[in-house]
Amino acid sequence: ANRDLEMEYQAQISILRPRISARRANMTVKFQDLYGFTVEGNVDDVNVLNEVREKVREQGRVWWALEASKGPCWYLETHVSSYLKSSLKFSALVNALTLKRLIKKGIPLNLRPKVWFSLSGAAKKKSTVPDSYYNDLITAVEGKTTSATRQIDHDLPRTFPGHPWLDTPEGHAALRRVLVGYSFRDSDVGYCQGLNYVAALLLLVMKTEEDAFWMLAVLLEDVLANDCYTNNLSGCHVDQRVFRDLLSKKCPRIAAHLDALEFDVSLVSTEWFICLFSKSFPTETTLRVWDVLFYEGANVLFNVALAIFKMNEDELLIAHQVGDVISIVQRSTHHLFDPDELLTVAFEKIGSMTTTTISKQRKKQVPAVMAELDQRLRRLNVDDDGDEK
Repeated sequence: ANRDLEMEYQAQISILRPRISARRANMTVKFQDLYGFTVEGNVDDVNVLNEVREKVREQGRVWWALEASKGPCWYLETHVSSYLKSSLKFSALVNALTLKRLIKKGIPLNLRPKVWFSLSGAAKKKSTVPDSYYNDLITAVEGKTTSATRQIDHDLPRTFPGHPWLDTPEGHAALRRVLVGYSFRDSDVGYCQGLNYVAALLLLVMKTEEDAFWMLAVLLEDVLANDCYTNNLSGCHVDQRVFRDLLSKKCPRIAAHLDALEFDVSLVSTEWFICLFSKSFPTETTLRVWDVLFYEGANVLFNVALAIFKMNEDELLIAHQVGDVISIVQRSTHHLFDPDELLTVAFEKIGSMTTTTISKQRKKQVPAVMAELDQRLRRLNVDDDGDEK
């Protein structure tokens, strides 16, 4: 009888007291990532992050071995047009296939600035102007005030607050020079909120202001569509329409359920496209996405955005309120410490989408977006009595 009572007591203990592994999984810890950001997660998140970092270290050995055997800039031989010409050397073809596979697995921390600068086209863009271009530009615009510079000054302290370098007078000054310099280089873009986060991460990766400036330039002028950051954000509206259509095609069950909830996906996806996931993912996951972005182009953003919904399909399909959908998506992105899982879903389960395919989809949406923006402008210019101002 005593033994039976003891067994019953132990059974009650196991119910009332969660397993050690469960307690550890629910324990919130703070840790610093490789770029100085403080991250909150549970013990499982830390373990995932450590596993991912170990994989990247292994990849680093592969990259350095290729540097030693094929030369320090072997990957430049692969950077040809989107289709392989018949005259292309076999060695370049092998390098191209090797490079594409390697980039998906992650560029090593120390090689990332050099590889990005070369493969994105930033090095080529910089080579078309005098060596003193950036310094001359910064000197020329010093002290000038525009609507862009005022907005930049307003956003500086709000850009990754608490970061040990970005959130300092030195960090603010460096970020300001990059953003103000570019606002004068391209007056059509000027400055758009969201670019502060993108430029800040570029500074952390590239190490120098000038290289960060050229990476921002190639990103806005060549990698992304040229209307993404204009004053009326027409390109952003176009992207959201394209994304909604793609979600219906690639994830029809999710799209139908969200439509039934009257949930507009742009509530969460607009920030992804404007900030290039820099505010949504852990830093190291964001940079893994950028590894592919700078090599393959803007289509990557759509693949990754679709992957987020696909990875959360089961939870999303039982969500009954708009707030639940937002909570599921935000929780997922903030704790997405495994970029390998994300990129596997993005490129293997979602399926390939070329930049050309996305460009065609964007062209179809442009007339409707421009009509919508024009109608909105007309409403703003009409007073309450219906008379034009």
